[in-house]
Amino acid sequence: MDRTLILLKPDTLERGLMGDVISRFERKGLTIVGLKMMNMTEEMARQHYHEHVDRPFFPSLKEFMTSHPIVALAIEGVGSVEICRKMTGATFGMKAEPGTIRGDYGISTGCNLIHSSENKEAAARELQIFFQENEVFSYEPAVRKWVVTQEDIDKAK
Repeated sequence: MDRTLILLKPDTLERGLMGDVISRFERKGLTIVGLKMMNMTEEMARQHYHEHVDRPFFPSLKEFMTSHPIVALAIEGVGSVEICRKMTGATFGMKAEPGTIRGDYGISTGCNLIHSSENKEAAARELQIFFQENEVFSYEPAVRKWVVTQEDIDKAK
């Protein structure tokens, strides 16, 4: 089972979309193994967006991400990184396909609702920024046998 990080950005919370977005991941058959509402600190923003710190847009990105609460989710499932990226959609809402989170709810280039880890390595690094080890849980949801077969698990290895 892979794990990935999803961040519901301030605009998702301000627009009252949190429940709709979270339910999409659950309905897909992914398991939420960590969830918390928090304020992103400037230090967290620098760690999370480390590749953008020296870019001209970083100050406005940091201001946006620290302006209101966010929700951090640790999501588990076979292929969860790739699945969550597809569900999230293209970075800019106006370019995101209908059926994706950004495609259905976003149009802005600056406020794009959600972050989804880019790959497994990024997911591992990012999860450590937002979750302590004791804040991410392991459990076997009853529904898993209906959405993931042992064959799926073996193929993902």
